Amino acid sequence: MDFARTATAQAAARDLQQSADPRMVLADRVEHLFAQMPIAIGATIVAGIFATLELQGRWYTELVWYWGAIVLAYTAAATGLLVSYRRSPTRHADAEQWLRSIGIAALANGVSWGLAGAVFFRSLADDQQVFLSFLVAGVTSIGIPIYAASWPIFAIYAAGILFPFTYVLATLGSRLFFDIALLVPVLYAVYVGIAYRLHQVFASGYRLRHAYSKLTEDYSALNQRLGQQLVELEEARRQVEASGRKLALFAERSPIAVFEFDAHGIVLSANPAAETLFGYGAAELIDRTATETLFQTMGKADIARRWRELIRSRSPMFGLRAASTRRDGAEITCEWSLTPLVNAENRVISVIVQGRDITQQLEAERMKQEFTSTLSHELRTPLTSIIGSLQLINSGVLGDIDKDVLELTSIAERNGQRLLDLINDILDVEKIESGKLTLFPEPMQLSDMVAESLTLNRGFAERFKVRLAAEGELPAVRVNADRKRLLQVMTNLLSNAAKFSPEGSTIQVGIQVEAGSARVAVNDHGPGIPEGFRGRIFGRFAQADMSYTRQKGGTGLGLSICKRLIEMMNGKIGFCDRSGGGTTFWFELPVHH
Repeated sequence: MDFARTATAQAAARDLQQSADPRMVLADRVEHLFAQMPIAIGATIVAGIFATLELQGRWYTELVWYWGAIVLAYTAAATGLLVSYRRSPTRHADAEQWLRSIGIAALANGVSWGLAGAVFFRSLADDQQVFLSFLVAGVTSIGIPIYAASWPIFAIYAAGILFPFTYVLATLGSRLFFDIALLVPVLYAVYVGIAYRLHQVFASGYRLRHAYSKLTEDYSALNQRLGQQLVELEEARRQVEASGRKLALFAERSPIAVFEFDAHGIVLSANPAAETLFGYGAAELIDRTATETLFQTMGKADIARRWRELIRSRSPMFGLRAASTRRDGAEITCEWSLTPLVNAENRVISVIVQGRDITQQLEAERMKQEFTSTLSHELRTPLTSIIGSLQLINSGVLGDIDKDVLELTSIAERNGQRLLDLINDILDVEKIESGKLTLFPEPMQLSDMVAESLTLNRGFAERFKVRLAAEGELPAVRVNADRKRLLQVMTNLLSNAAKFSPEGSTIQVGIQVEAGSARVAVNDHGPGIPEGFRGRIFGRFAQADMSYTRQKGGTGLGLSICKRLIEMMNGKIGFCDRSGGGTTFWFELPVHH
């Protein structure tokens, strides 16, 4: 176990070392070498002073002082190099160049000591030779800690000292010195090996330092990001809590009933409006199923199927109507909206059900429909008789009548007809909305229907002094539609075009067949559709707020009825601006094959 932990730690250390930047490691090595340079300069001066004092007084005194001058020159050059390095703003970026410079300085220092030993050793007495040998060995040894950050520099430094000295020992003619000369390369190899090992240790240390420094920076940045994310999470938590409080307050104060169900259809909570609606307290509603509370009249199999579909699709369900029984036994009809709440894993955690009591609304709609239907039928019967009587008077069947009287009876007939059209339109709208309007579609030639509508509406168009005409030859195409209701649509479009086209203009009707659909287009030359009215032109009682429009009359129900009829026949209707002025109203029906 300990071995495994040790191996793991070593592997982690190696990974850290490999992540370090080699350029930064080299810069640290050069920095260390220059940091050791004052020691090298000081050791050179001290050793040079001792050597000068020991060797002076001989015949080679001038040579000794000359060598001392060389040592001083080296010292000055090394000092200048050190100062230049310290002052350089790009010393870390130019680490390779500074490494070469310090290598040259080390070589010069070593060669100066090696040549001194080679020159002076031959002429010294035995005791002075021992001193010089000790001095050479000491100067070589002190280079190990000084240049250990780069073993090649130590190697050339030691080679500059030992190789000339070894040559002198081997050529003196003494067996002892010759044997010592043989041992010097071994000593050199040992020194270089020690320097190499120290070099590896230093390099490993530098790499680890930079790796840990990078890790520290990364951890600092990570801590900053984590701190920022914690702040953001705390802010998000506060916002979620605020939103939760708002939603809870909304549900509590909401005038509509709000339930929360789990994914299995069990009540989790209910708001006060739900308690009021059903007459039960929230504690009594919790843990009851949807079929026991909201959907009592719907079959259990049906509501189970709908619930499974809701959970599977995760899509809201709107307008679900169901009858329920209150605590006091009263029957009510409610309209419900079901909204699944989905978490990040796309799992339904609950279903929010909102509903309102529409019992009174349905009763009011029923009473309105009955009133409208009854009133319309009661009005249409006497109105038909009145219009028929006025038509007989105006046609002259009862004899000639005064011109002023004829004008009044004509006005009465026209307005009576307008009132009858309004009643018929209201009845059509009521039938469409109540679902009582039945269509009788049959395959038919669309061109024949268009030609028939042009013939039937020609008299109406002549009242406004406009012409109705087919646009070119109408193509023969069959559609499946209710002929009576399609004629009603064409009559509405043609009458609108006639009312709003200028006198003397021609309303053209064309048929185009493309992509499996047949399009009928009615082109007028009127003033166009106002921009603010376009979005509601197919609405009920929709009329543009223009005096010109109001003068033309109309109920505002024609286009709304056209839209519903065309849609019931699986078609679509619309309009667009016509080039050259005017508007084109069109409807499309599927081609019958």
